Amino acid sequence: MDKYKEIERSIIKKYRKEIWARFVKGVKEYNLINDNDKIMVCISGGKDSFLMAKCIQELQKHSDVKFEAKYVVMNPGYNELNSEMIEKNAKLLNIEIEVFNSSIFDIVSEIEKSPCYLCARMRRGHLYSKAVELGCNKIALGHHFNDVIETTMLSILYGSEVKTMLPKLHSDNFEGVDLIRPMYFVREEDVISWSKYNELTFINCACRFTENCSINDDDENETSKRKEVKKLIASLKKKNPNIEWNIFKSMENVNVNCVLGYKLKDEKHTFLEAFDQKED
Repeated sequence: MDKYKEIERSIIKKYRKEIWARFVKGVKEYNLINDNDKIMVCISGGKDSFLMAKCIQELQKHSDVKFEAKYVVMNPGYNELNSEMIEKNAKLLNIEIEVFNSSIFDIVSEIEKSPCYLCARMRRGHLYSKAVELGCNKIALGHHFNDVIETTMLSILYGSEVKTMLPKLHSDNFEGVDLIRPMYFVREEDVISWSKYNELTFINCACRFTENCSINDDDENETSKRKEVKKLIASLKKKNPNIEWNIFKSMENVNVNCVLGYKLKDEKHTFLEAFDQKED
């Protein structure tokens, strides 16, 4: 049996509960993929986006929903080793990719303040532009469950606001193009387990400006805020195994009666509005 067929089988069989069922749940619960969709599946080269691509391929095989998928890799200036690894993994996984180049890394290298923020915004802009060029109405990104809860905690601890990473978004600047996150319920630990089970190696951090980047999962930027939050959640999980799910569900159970304030369509409201009305 070809290697890619073994890998596909592992998603449907061995990791049916951990990966496939959760992937399908996210797609159905949030209505992410519909008939006649043309989806640009964005592959960064990491394990998350490659697994997402394989799940979308499997969904095309097994679902009654008929949609088209284009598998795209944006090269912002990867070194030769990372570029070769991405193409090697695409071939191994039987994913036909289209690679398009940009000069994002060169541009960001001249920025001293918030280069990561600028890089992320530029990447997103290039991806939306490519989706329009390909005639796609949706862009699929490989963010998973742990990304969601870590982003929630980062917003609270460092952003002074309560918000989360949504499963789908309308584009503000590219009308008719939505962003979707089909891996929304898939946990990072299961992605890692799937990768190791199939003896796959992916690039981890491809940023040329981060000294700790490598192709290994164990070598991450120790000083990053996300790493801090990841460690915090892991520590809390030792005492409360449900902590991750509780963080996630808190974004569905916001009690507006018990918050000091909230924003709705960029308009700020305070609890005093309802309080004063009750007094009247």
